[in-house]
Amino acid sequence: MASAQQLIGLVKSHAEGDADRFFDLAMQLSAAEDQKGHTRLAEQLRQWAHAGQRPSQAGPKLTPIAAPRGDLAQFLAASYPATRLGDLILPELIEDELRHIVVEQKLRDKLEEKGLKPRRRILLSGPPGTGKTLSAHGLAGELQFPLFTVMLHGLITKFMGETAQKLKLVFDAVKSTRGVYLFDEIDALAATRGDGNDVGEARRVLNSFLQFLDEDTGPSVVIATTNLAEILDRAVLRRFDLVLSYELPDTASIRHALERRLIGFSTAHLSWKRVTDCANGLSTADVIAAAEDAARRAVLGDRERITTVDLLESLERRRSLQGLGRGGNGTRSTALSSAGSGNAAAVPVKGRRRGKASE
Repeated sequence: MASAQQLIGLVKSHAEGDADRFFDLAMQLSAAEDQKGHTRLAEQLRQWAHAGQRPSQAGPKLTPIAAPRGDLAQFLAASYPATRLGDLILPELIEDELRHIVVEQKLRDKLEEKGLKPRRRILLSGPPGTGKTLSAHGLAGELQFPLFTVMLHGLITKFMGETAQKLKLVFDAVKSTRGVYLFDEIDALAATRGDGNDVGEARRVLNSFLQFLDEDTGPSVVIATTNLAEILDRAVLRRFDLVLSYELPDTASIRHALERRLIGFSTAHLSWKRVTDCANGLSTADVIAAAEDAARRAVLGDRERITTVDLLESLERRRSLQGLGRGGNGTRSTALSSAGSGNAAAVPVKGRRRGKASE
């Protein structure tokens, strides 16, 4: 008969919706029973294992989910991202860490045999447009997990205790439905408890959030993003297994992003130094938007070639649009410009960067 560990693994893989692991364990059990001469039992195990595979032959194996219903539907949105980590433009060390998270999730049984657990709580910090949210999509895509986005505007209310109750619903889902749960711009929930604007309800909400994180032992991956890591309560930072810092792209990343987005157009005669200097201080998302703007104008002008002037004008338009949120003078703030003029990333970056625009 099957060992206790095999039976536990079989039930666990079924409960977590891991079809691949379930199939592998079922086939191992079948082979073991065959060796013992239990040919009828072995054949039945094989038949049921293959029967469980049939619905997924037409496409990727995905954890079946239903859209959140009732109160949960007000602040939790479900999707199956097609994005993969290879589609993104990320510093190599950040991409390597994210890929290792994928490996840890897929080989969690191997870790658990040695008393270890895969990392499941990840905080992504950095300026807007540097790829934090899209990284969550990429992780969900790699794992073939559903992505559940927590909509904080629907979660946070002015009524005492109501936000904590809604948070409990979210973390109940984290335990019961395996997926990647994204708390985008977590600052609204996890700002430091010692600031001057703190009120009793805000402290209660944060304490509830910390308690739910501590109690979470389920199979899901929890990702939080923030543009303002410095205002997060230190107790929140300690709850995360991994904190990754995203920053504005350096010269090499800017050029790579532009070349990637302008495939199909002639860029042979571009002055890359002028272009990358002009793009300095913009996020990867801004750079990509400027490239698309230049491409649209070239297409409408019946041109296959993108000129230096095309890109410079598009980049300046993008910079001006961003400046509207800083007083309407059409200029980039000094702080933001200087942020992009130093080191390109919080981690050493070597080698190539790949993929499409960050969002």
